[in-house]
Amino acid sequence: MESIPGHIHPLLRTMDEIVRILVELGFEVALGPEIESEHYNFDALNVPKDHPARDVQDTFWIKGVKETVLRTHTSPVQVRYMEENKPPFSIVVPGKVYRFEATDATHETQFHQVEGLVVGESITLGQLKWTLESFFKKLLGDDVVMRLRPSFFPFVEPGVEVDISCFICHGKGCSICKHSGWIEVAGAGMVHPNVLLAGRIDPRAYRGFAFGMGVDRLVMIKYGIEDVRLLYAGDLRLVNQF
Repeated sequence: MESIPGHIHPLLRTMDEIVRILVELGFEVALGPEIESEHYNFDALNVPKDHPARDVQDTFWIKGVKETVLRTHTSPVQVRYMEENKPPFSIVVPGKVYRFEATDATHETQFHQVEGLVVGESITLGQLKWTLESFFKKLLGDDVVMRLRPSFFPFVEPGVEVDISCFICHGKGCSICKHSGWIEVAGAGMVHPNVLLAGRIDPRAYRGFAFGMGVDRLVMIKYGIEDVRLLYAGDLRLVNQF
């Protein structure tokens, strides 16, 4: 019988490429549980008790298990790692996450994220910018331009949204970038002192930066896939292209 060559799924291919690039930049891979406590998923990350992300409309709570959720992001691994390791360190956290939301062309109830965390004595926002610029140029090409926009996330201060110039139209405007010339690809910022404290790290002695990006979105952008649900449909016509 003639053997049929297998194909690596574009999600796994992109996840592996992201991790490989960050390892080349000096990061170490860290992993954590997908079933998580409320403490690590919210409290230790400085998310207020009344934050809407805790509502059942956004979070899968485990029935019959008190204060336990399917993790909504990979950030809990940051706190778990800080509790067990002394700075300086740089980690990358790849993994699957879950959100209780309506499924459409750009949203799924499960998707993949990659987080980065760097903690040391003299960490700056400039180092964050250099790291992300280096990463996106390696992933998407040297002609990619990156910009940071002020934003708010409970676990960082200051926080920024990360945009890259559209590598399809090269900033001229197209349907992929919604005719803006820019594509939002990540959130980032300097680690909030409360998060360092939750990880048993003295914020007076150490600082850090963190960033997170949705792998599914990067796959869609990189390969021109218009509906995220195609990544989970099991249709070999998609996978066989890779």
